[in-house]
Amino acid sequence: QNLSARILELEKDNVYNKYKDKVGQIILGEVYQVWKKEMLVLDDEGNELILPKQEQIPTDFFKKGDSIKAVVIRVEMRNSNPYIILSRTSPVFLERLFENEVPEIFDGVVEIKSVSREAGSRTKMAVVSKNPDIDAVGACIGTKGARVNSIVDELGGEKIDIIEYSDDPQKYISAALSPAKVLSVEITDLENKNCRVTVPDGQLSLAIGNKGQNARLAARLTGWKIDIRPESGFFGEDEEDEKLEVAEDTTAEDTLELDDTAEENTEALDLDGEKTAEADENTNEE
Repeated sequence: QNLSARILELEKDNVYNKYKDKVGQIILGEVYQVWKKEMLVLDDEGNELILPKQEQIPTDFFKKGDSIKAVVIRVEMRNSNPYIILSRTSPVFLERLFENEVPEIFDGVVEIKSVSREAGSRTKMAVVSKNPDIDAVGACIGTKGARVNSIVDELGGEKIDIIEYSDDPQKYISAALSPAKVLSVEITDLENKNCRVTVPDGQLSLAIGNKGQNARLAARLTGWKIDIRPESGFFGEDEEDEKLEVAEDTTAEDTLELDDTAEENTEALDLDGEKTAEADENTNEE
C-alpha cells in the first residue's frame, strides 16, 4: 500500500512538473464535463485540466466530447493534487494562436509588441517586422485574410485590429485609434504618459467607439492616457467643457505576462504604415 501511494504521488508530481513547464503554451484537449462555474478538460494522457468560467470567451459553447484549445496560465498543487488552470480569454492565448498561424511570428521575423483584448468582442494588436522587406501587418492578415480569419473563427468572431508598431508615441497613438482618423496628438505630460488627441468632428464617435471601447483598447495597447477632443472643440450642446479621458487599465483582464512576450506598453505606431484588420469583414470585401 505504501508503494502504491508512493507511485501515485510520483505520478502527480510528474503531471505538476510537466505542466509547470507548459505555462504560456497552448494545449489541445477534450471537454469531459461542463459545470456552471468551470469546465473539466482532459489532455491526451487523461490528465484533468480546469477551464474556469471567467477564462472562457462569452461566445464559447462547448459540450462533452468537443475538442478545445486553451493556454495554460497557472499550475499549482492543491491538497497534494496538481491543479492546472486554462484560459481562452488571456491575451497570451491570442498571441500563441498567431504564433501557430503566422510563420513569420514563429520564426521571430515579426514580433508582437503589445496586445489589448476584450475577449469575445475586440482586440487590438501591435506588430513590427525585423526585416524591412516583410510587411508585419500583411503577414498577420494573410492572403485574403486567411490567417487572421482562422484565428477569428477560433475566437468566436472576435474582431481583431492589427496595427504597425513604431517608437514614436504620437504615431503609435494615432494608429491605435484606428479606424478613426487622427488630426493631431499632443503630448501633454510625457512623464505620466498623458496626451490630447484631436479628431474630425465626424470621427469623434468612431474614435471613442461603442461604450468607449476603441479608445479604451487604444489606451491599454499604448500605455497612454488619451484625452480625445473634436476638431471644433464642441462635444455638443451644453458639453463644451466636457472631455473623454480613457486611462490605461493596468488591472485589465487577468493577463499572463511571459518573459518572452511581455513588453512595456509605452511605445508607438507608424500611422503611415497603418493597416487595420477588421477581421470579421475582411473576407466579405474580397
